[in-house]
Amino acid sequence: MTPYAPWPALYARSRQVPASLAVVVTGAVVVGALARGGAGEQGDPRLPALVLALGVMAASVGLSGQDLALDRTAAVRWAPRRAAHVLLAGAVVAAVVGVVAGTVLPDVRTAGGEQATAAFVVRDAAGLMGLAALGAALAGGRYAWTLPFAWLSFAFFAPPATSTPTRVATWLLLPPGTPAGTWTALALAVTGTAAYAVAGPRR
Repeated sequence: MTPYAPWPALYARSRQVPASLAVVVTGAVVVGALARGGAGEQGDPRLPALVLALGVMAASVGLSGQDLALDRTAAVRWAPRRAAHVLLAGAVVAAVVGVVAGTVLPDVRTAGGEQATAAFVVRDAAGLMGLAALGAALAGGRYAWTLPFAWLSFAFFAPPATSTPTRVATWLLLPPGTPAGTWTALALAVTGTAAYAVAGPRR
């Protein structure tokens, strides 16, 4: 008789975690290779932000399972599991960018001229993952990627960050430690994680 797999393994399989992780790693490697080949402009903070956004969008696929009714059964304490899923996914994306695509970061500087650091990666990964979680709660796991993609696209073409609204709009590209960037990312991470943990993915 085949032994039952532990629930974490079953959960990961149902959320397509192996496939998502493969896409995250592959995307980071490809962008890292392009950066080493000189495809990106040196000093452009959009490159690490793009790598992180691609990773978060790939990870967002697992924010809904194959059976939405099961995601709402009272027999399982879903809220802490959902919150843990979002936090772990954000941590994995940040780690992959830091390890696999680490060659990108030393030559990339943020909008303020400072070298991109781990703080930049962690901040952006947390905020983008919060956006993905919020997208799953509002539109379902299938469309969870739309909010990170939309904000990233807007940040790329937004006017220079000379006022508080524009700094909030371009928080993805601000130097680490910038209050507007830090607080915006934190607010998105907390709001998105809480909404997803409580409501789950929309049907």
